[in-house]
Amino acid sequence: MKNAIHAGEYHPFSTAWNEGREPRPEIIHTVGLEQCVQQGKAAIDWDSKYGNEEWHATQNVKRKGIGVAMVMQGTAIPYLDMGGASIKMNDDGSFNLLVGATDLGTGSDTVLAQMAAEVLGVPLDDILCYSSDTDFTPFDKGAYASSTTYISGAATVKAAEMAAERIKIRAAKMLGESDPASIRLFDKQAHAPSGKSVSLAEIALDTLHKNEQEQIMGIGSYVSHSSPPPFAAQFAEVTVDRETGAVKVDKLVMAVDSGVIVNPLTASGQIEGGMTQALGYAVCEEMRYDEKGQALERDLDRYHIFRADEMPELETIFVETFEPSHPFGVKAVAEIPMDGVAPAVGNAILDALGVNIDDNPITPEKVWRAMKASRSLT
Repeated sequence: MKNAIHAGEYHPFSTAWNEGREPRPEIIHTVGLEQCVQQGKAAIDWDSKYGNEEWHATQNVKRKGIGVAMVMQGTAIPYLDMGGASIKMNDDGSFNLLVGATDLGTGSDTVLAQMAAEVLGVPLDDILCYSSDTDFTPFDKGAYASSTTYISGAATVKAAEMAAERIKIRAAKMLGESDPASIRLFDKQAHAPSGKSVSLAEIALDTLHKNEQEQIMGIGSYVSHSSPPPFAAQFAEVTVDRETGAVKVDKLVMAVDSGVIVNPLTASGQIEGGMTQALGYAVCEEMRYDEKGQALERDLDRYHIFRADEMPELETIFVETFEPSHPFGVKAVAEIPMDGVAPAVGNAILDALGVNIDDNPITPEKVWRAMKASRSLT
C-alpha cells in the first residue's frame, strides 16, 4: 500500500500512450484500492493465516500458503474508442435499441438495455436490443479494451436522454404542463409535479397517429477522452506438496473497484471467468515446442485446462466508486481479473515454501527444482 496510487494523481501511463496521437496526461479520479485490500483481507481471513506456522504446516509433506497481488487495468483507449447507439420509440411504448457493440457472451446487450431502461423509466423487457449487424446498427470500434460498458454505454445513455427529452415535451403538452424538464419518467409513465401522469403507450399513440405526428428517436455517440483504471486486490490460498511440487489452489478472492456495477450477476461472471482463465496461465497451461518448432501440447490431454470439479473456491467482492467521466459512473470489469491470479498464486507458493518462482506456469517440476536448489544453497 506504500506504493498505491491515489485519487488526484496522474495516471502513470498517460504520458506515454498515444495510439499515434500526442500524449495527454490524465488525472485519476477514483481509486478504491485500499478498500479492496481491506475487504479482500477480511474475506480470506489473512490476519489469522499469514505467518501462522500452525496453519501453514497442515500435513507432514504439505504446506499451505497465502498470497496477494494488487493490480490496475484500463478502460478503453482514450481519443480513439468510439461507439454509437440509436433508440426508437414504438407505438406500444416499448423501444428498439440499436448498438454497434457486439455481445461476445459478456452480457453487454443486457447491460446496455439496462442503461436505456433506467433513463426512459421502463422495465428491461421494454428495451429490444439489436446489436452487431453492421448493415443497420450504428458504428462501434469493437468489443475490446474493456470498453463496451464504458464507451457504448455512454452512447446508449446519450441516445436514451435525447429520446426522453422528446417524450417529456409531448407529455407536458398532453398534461397541460409548461415545463417539460419537470416531467419525470418511471414505471412506464410520464409524471407531472401536479400528480397527473400519462403512459408511454399513450404518448407513443399520440405522436404516431394523432397530433403533430413525429417519430420519437434518439441518437448518441461517445468518444473516450480518458481511461479511468479499475483497481483490484487479488488473494490466493494454496496447498503445496513438498515431495512432488504439486500445487493445489484452494481459494481465490478478488475485490474489485470497477466503478458502479450495472449488473452484479454478469459482472461477477466476468470476474470468475477471468480468474479461471488466469488460473490456467498461473499453474498449468503451457505451450512448449520441440526442436523442429512443433507444439508439444496439441490436445487437451497434454494442454490442461481446469475442469469444473477442479476449480478452487471463488469469491468476488465489488467496491463501488463513482467514475465522473461516465454518466452512470462505470469503469471496466472485463480484463482486470486476468491480471492478479498468477502473481498472487506465486506469492502464496513463496509464503508456503520460501522459494520464489517467477516463470509461469508454476508446474510441479518447477516447484520441485526450486525447492531442490534452495536446499542445496542451505
